[in-house]
Amino acid sequence: MSFFESVYQGILLTSIWEWIAVLTGVAYVILAAFRSNWCWSFAIVSSSIYVYLCIIGQLYIESVLQLFYVVMGIVGWIAWTRDNDQHSEEKELSFWSIKSHILNIGLSGIGALVLGFSFASFTNQANPYADAFTTIFSLVATFMVIQKVVENWIYWIVIDIVSIFLYHQRGYSLSAVLYFVFTILAIFGFIAWYKKFKLQSR
Repeated sequence: MSFFESVYQGILLTSIWEWIAVLTGVAYVILAAFRSNWCWSFAIVSSSIYVYLCIIGQLYIESVLQLFYVVMGIVGWIAWTRDNDQHSEEKELSFWSIKSHILNIGLSGIGALVLGFSFASFTNQANPYADAFTTIFSLVATFMVIQKVVENWIYWIVIDIVSIFLYHQRGYSLSAVLYFVFTILAIFGFIAWYKKFKLQSR
Protein backbone atom coordinates (compact mmCIF):
# COMPACT_ATOMS: atom_id res chain seq x y z
CA MET A 1 0.00 0.00 0.00
CA SER A 2 1.37 3.41 -0.99
CA PHE A 3 1.68 6.35 1.39
CA PHE A 4 -1.33 8.13 -0.13
CA GLU A 5 -3.44 4.96 -0.04
CA SER A 6 -2.61 4.44 3.64
CA VAL A 7 -3.52 8.07 4.37
CA TYR A 8 -6.83 7.66 2.53
CA GLN A 9 -7.67 4.46 4.40
CA GLY A 10 -6.75 6.17 7.66
CA ILE A 11 -9.08 9.08 6.93
CA LEU A 12 -11.96 6.67 6.34
CA LEU A 13 -11.44 5.34 9.89
CA THR A 14 -11.12 8.78 11.49
CA SER A 15 -13.16 9.32 14.66
CA ILE A 16 -15.62 12.18 15.05
CA TRP A 17 -13.39 13.67 17.76
CA GLU A 18 -10.42 13.86 15.44
CA TRP A 19 -12.64 15.50 12.78
CA ILE A 20 -13.72 18.16 15.29
CA ALA A 21 -10.12 18.72 16.42
CA VAL A 22 -8.97 19.07 12.82
CA LEU A 23 -11.70 21.48 11.72
CA THR A 24 -11.33 23.73 14.76
CA GLY A 25 -7.57 23.62 14.28
CA VAL A 26 -7.91 24.87 10.71
CA ALA A 27 -10.25 27.63 11.89
CA TYR A 28 -7.64 28.68 14.48
CA VAL A 29 -4.82 29.10 11.93
CA ILE A 30 -7.00 30.99 9.43
CA LEU A 31 -8.31 33.37 12.09
CA ALA A 32 -4.80 33.84 13.53
CA ALA A 33 -3.53 34.85 10.10
CA PHE A 34 -6.18 37.59 10.11
CA ARG A 35 -5.26 38.49 13.71
CA SER A 36 -8.78 37.74 14.96
CA ASN A 37 -9.22 37.18 18.71
CA TRP A 38 -11.65 34.37 17.91
CA CYS A 39 -8.71 32.20 16.83
CA TRP A 40 -7.94 31.44 20.48
CA SER A 41 -11.37 29.94 21.22
CA PHE A 42 -10.95 27.48 18.36
CA ALA A 43 -7.40 26.72 19.53
CA ILE A 44 -8.69 25.83 22.99
CA VAL A 45 -11.31 23.41 21.61
CA SER A 46 -8.91 21.75 19.17
CA SER A 47 -6.08 21.35 21.68
CA SER A 48 -8.38 20.01 24.39
CA ILE A 49 -9.42 17.16 22.10
CA TYR A 50 -5.83 16.50 21.02
CA VAL A 51 -4.78 16.07 24.66
CA TYR A 52 -6.93 12.92 24.73
CA LEU A 53 -5.99 11.74 21.22
CA CYS A 54 -2.26 12.06 21.91
CA ILE A 55 -2.49 10.14 25.18
CA ILE A 56 -4.19 7.14 23.57
CA GLY A 57 -1.72 7.42 20.66
CA GLN A 58 1.27 7.21 23.06
CA LEU A 59 2.43 10.71 22.15
CA TYR A 60 2.82 11.76 25.77
CA ILE A 61 5.05 14.77 25.14
CA GLU A 62 2.62 15.99 22.50
CA SER A 63 -0.29 15.61 24.93
CA VAL A 64 1.50 17.90 27.39
CA LEU A 65 2.11 20.35 24.53
CA GLN A 66 -1.58 20.31 23.64
CA LEU A 67 -2.45 21.01 27.28
CA PHE A 68 -0.03 23.93 27.12
CA TYR A 69 -1.87 25.14 24.00
CA VAL A 70 -5.12 25.19 26.00
CA VAL A 71 -3.50 27.42 28.62
CA MET A 72 -1.88 29.59 25.95
CA GLY A 73 -5.23 29.88 24.20
CA ILE A 74 -6.56 31.56 27.33
CA VAL A 75 -3.44 33.72 27.68
CA GLY A 76 -3.55 34.65 23.99
CA TRP A 77 -7.22 35.61 24.18
CA ILE A 78 -6.55 37.89 27.15
CA ALA A 79 -3.42 39.44 25.59
CA TRP A 80 -4.99 40.13 22.19
CA THR A 81 -8.19 41.44 23.76
CA ARG A 82 -6.17 43.87 25.85
CA ASP A 83 -4.22 44.99 22.77
CA ASN A 84 -7.44 45.60 20.85
CA ASP A 85 -9.17 47.41 23.69
CA GLN A 86 -10.43 50.83 22.64
CA HIS A 87 -8.38 52.44 25.39
CA SER A 88 -5.08 51.05 24.14
CA GLU A 89 -3.20 50.73 20.85
CA GLU A 90 -2.96 47.36 19.13
CA LYS A 91 0.42 45.70 19.63
CA GLU A 92 2.46 46.15 16.47
CA LEU A 93 4.04 43.26 14.58
CA SER A 94 7.78 42.85 15.04
CA PHE A 95 10.82 40.87 13.89
CA TRP A 96 13.38 39.13 16.09
CA SER A 97 17.09 39.76 15.55
CA ILE A 98 19.30 37.06 14.02
CA LYS A 99 21.02 36.73 17.41
CA SER A 100 17.70 36.02 19.09
CA HIS A 101 16.89 33.28 16.56
CA ILE A 102 20.33 31.65 16.93
CA LEU A 103 20.00 31.67 20.71
CA ASN A 104 16.47 30.29 20.55
CA ILE A 105 17.31 27.52 18.08
CA GLY A 106 20.39 26.51 20.08
CA LEU A 107 18.67 26.37 23.46
CA SER A 108 15.50 24.81 22.07
CA GLY A 109 17.53 22.20 20.19
CA ILE A 110 19.37 21.19 23.36
CA GLY A 111 16.08 21.07 25.25
CA ALA A 112 14.53 18.85 22.57
CA LEU A 113 17.47 16.41 22.68
CA VAL A 114 17.34 16.15 26.47
CA LEU A 115 13.57 15.70 26.51
CA GLY A 116 13.66 13.17 23.68
CA PHE A 117 16.41 11.14 25.37
CA SER A 118 14.54 11.13 28.68
CA PHE A 119 11.31 9.83 27.17
CA ALA A 120 13.15 7.33 24.96
CA SER A 121 14.93 5.92 28.01
CA PHE A 122 12.13 5.81 30.58
CA THR A 123 8.79 5.54 28.73
CA ASN A 124 7.15 3.76 25.79
CA GLN A 125 6.84 7.12 24.05
CA ALA A 126 6.51 6.80 20.26
CA ASN A 127 8.97 8.83 18.16
CA PRO A 128 10.43 10.58 21.23
CA TYR A 129 12.89 12.87 19.45
CA ALA A 130 10.46 14.06 16.77
CA ASP A 131 7.80 14.61 19.43
CA ALA A 132 10.27 16.48 21.64
CA PHE A 133 11.32 18.66 18.70
CA THR A 134 7.76 19.71 17.83
CA THR A 135 6.93 20.25 21.50
CA ILE A 136 9.88 22.44 22.47
CA PHE A 137 9.84 24.57 19.33
CA SER A 138 6.05 24.91 19.48
CA LEU A 139 6.33 26.44 22.94
CA VAL A 140 8.50 29.23 21.57
CA ALA A 141 6.43 29.63 18.40
CA THR A 142 3.26 30.00 20.47
CA PHE A 143 4.93 32.69 22.57
CA MET A 144 5.92 34.43 19.33
CA VAL A 145 2.30 34.37 18.10
CA ILE A 146 1.10 36.01 21.32
CA GLN A 147 3.85 38.63 21.01
CA LYS A 148 2.99 39.07 17.30
CA VAL A 149 6.49 38.24 16.04
CA VAL A 150 6.27 37.78 12.26
CA GLU A 151 8.75 34.89 12.04
CA ASN A 152 6.51 32.66 14.17
CA TRP A 153 5.07 31.42 10.87
CA ILE A 154 8.48 30.21 9.66
CA TYR A 155 8.86 28.16 12.83
CA TRP A 156 5.39 26.71 12.33
CA ILE A 157 6.19 25.67 8.76
CA VAL A 158 9.07 23.49 10.00
CA ILE A 159 7.11 22.20 13.00
CA ASP A 160 4.11 21.32 10.83
CA ILE A 161 6.23 19.36 8.34
CA VAL A 162 7.68 17.23 11.17
CA SER A 163 4.18 16.82 12.63
CA ILE A 164 2.91 15.34 9.34
CA PHE A 165 5.30 12.42 9.83
CA LEU A 166 4.61 12.21 13.57
CA TYR A 167 0.82 11.92 13.32
CA HIS A 168 0.86 9.63 10.28
CA GLN A 169 3.14 7.21 12.13
CA ARG A 170 0.61 6.98 14.97
CA GLY A 171 -2.33 6.29 12.67
CA TYR A 172 -3.84 9.79 12.79
CA SER A 173 -3.99 10.18 9.02
CA LEU A 174 -6.51 13.01 9.00
CA SER A 175 -4.35 14.94 11.45
CA ALA A 176 -1.36 14.35 9.16
CA VAL A 177 -3.38 15.94 6.35
CA LEU A 178 -4.31 18.74 8.76
CA TYR A 179 -0.65 19.54 9.37
CA PHE A 180 -0.05 19.61 5.62
CA VAL A 181 -2.84 22.18 5.42
CA PHE A 182 -1.26 24.00 8.38
CA THR A 183 1.99 24.17 6.42
CA ILE A 184 0.26 25.88 3.50
CA LEU A 185 -1.69 28.20 5.80
CA ALA A 186 1.51 29.12 7.66
CA ILE A 187 3.05 30.27 4.37
CA PHE A 188 0.04 32.51 3.72
CA GLY A 189 0.09 33.62 7.37
CA PHE A 190 3.69 34.76 7.02
CA ILE A 191 2.89 36.67 3.83
CA ALA A 192 -0.12 38.38 5.46
CA TRP A 193 1.79 39.38 8.58
CA TYR A 194 4.81 40.54 6.56
CA LYS A 195 2.61 42.79 4.42
CA LYS A 196 1.01 44.19 7.57
CA PHE A 197 4.48 44.80 9.07
CA LYS A 198 5.59 46.70 5.96
CA LEU A 199 2.48 48.89 6.12
CA GLN A 200 2.94 49.76 9.80
CA SER A 201 6.63 50.58 9.15
CA ARG A 202 5.82 53.35 6.69
